[in-house]
Amino acid sequence: MVLIDGPSGAGKSTLADVLIASWPGPRRPTLVRLDDIYPGWDGLDAAIAHVQENVLRPRRAGQRARWQRYDWDRAAPAEWNIVRSGHPLIVEGCGTLAAAHEELSDVRVWIDADDTVRKRRALARDGEAYRPFWNAWQTQWESFVARESPQSHATIRMRGTD
Repeated sequence: MVLIDGPSGAGKSTLADVLIASWPGPRRPTLVRLDDIYPGWDGLDAAIAHVQENVLRPRRAGQRARWQRYDWDRAAPAEWNIVRSGHPLIVEGCGTLAAAHEELSDVRVWIDADDTVRKRRALARDGEAYRPFWNAWQTQWESFVARESPQSHATIRMRGTD
């Protein structure tokens, strides 16, 4: 199990995509993106709890893992998705390196980037719809970082650059 964390716009999704494309062997990893799980713009802590309870703990115990997609257009929970067993798993998104996730994972990647680069990337990716939520998300993120010190749980640290 590989967890990839870092602030918004740091390069987590890009790194996950590169890992999937270059993974050796016949079994491609399953990818779970926290962007598909956050229950709205104030849902960082809820998504962390959701992935821990429904994906990481069951997967580590050899049980069926699953996650529920959040429908951003309807602002409501959507379908459940089963995580394939027997395949490597990559989970990427803000909050994956919560302290409780350390014992539930094998490789933990922290990726960071300059704040101006991150904001530019995030707004280019998510469009102007994200702009009004940037500060609220950043405040939530900073609270998580102060509480959990996610970078201290990383086995690999990277710097996202242009």
